[in-house]
Amino acid sequence: MTILLVDDHAIVRDGLKRLLAPLGLGEVLEAGNGRDALVLARAQRPGLVILDLNLPGLGGLELLRRLIQMETSRVLVLSMHAEPLYAKRALEAGAAGYVTKNVSPDELITAVRKVAAGGRYVEAEIAQALAVLGAEASQSFDNLTPRELEIMRLLAAGSSLAEIAAAVGVGYKTVANACSLIKSKLGVSRTADLVRLAIETGVT
Repeated sequence: MTILLVDDHAIVRDGLKRLLAPLGLGEVLEAGNGRDALVLARAQRPGLVILDLNLPGLGGLELLRRLIQMETSRVLVLSMHAEPLYAKRALEAGAAGYVTKNVSPDELITAVRKVAAGGRYVEAEIAQALAVLGAEASQSFDNLTPRELEIMRLLAAGSSLAEIAAAVGVGYKTVANACSLIKSKLGVSRTADLVRLAIETGVT
């Protein structure tokens, strides 16, 4: 099995490689951004992708969506975000597992083994948070697609519509139309309100 590590911090990738080496799961590849990860994934067809959501350019949720469409890789999200909304969206987008960077090495190894073997794994504290997640925290976002959430993330990061179009891989008009649709779904009238909602709910 080929494993692809996707994280924009080289020290994190190096640590993961050292952790995975004794497991003997197979060759380990690395990518520091979403674009490079997509190129590697298309060329190498890794069986397992360990993915950080907070990536420059092509964001983690959008990359996750594209990886799942390829139907060759199982994805374990390894994120700094412990907010249940992140886990909820990642799992809905097709991730087979979700753990934060606060987990112990042993728990991360357990997650890797289970996801690589075809199972699912969600960090215990995240799973509990998901179980008690109230409608108030998620209801407004239930109708947003992974791509719409990615557009919100990029807006919150300060990207222009043109930059978002380039990052997501669609036309400017498509992004503008998507923003209008997102506003309608969330009941807001200004882009500034989308940014505020993204920050308040952790969609950044």
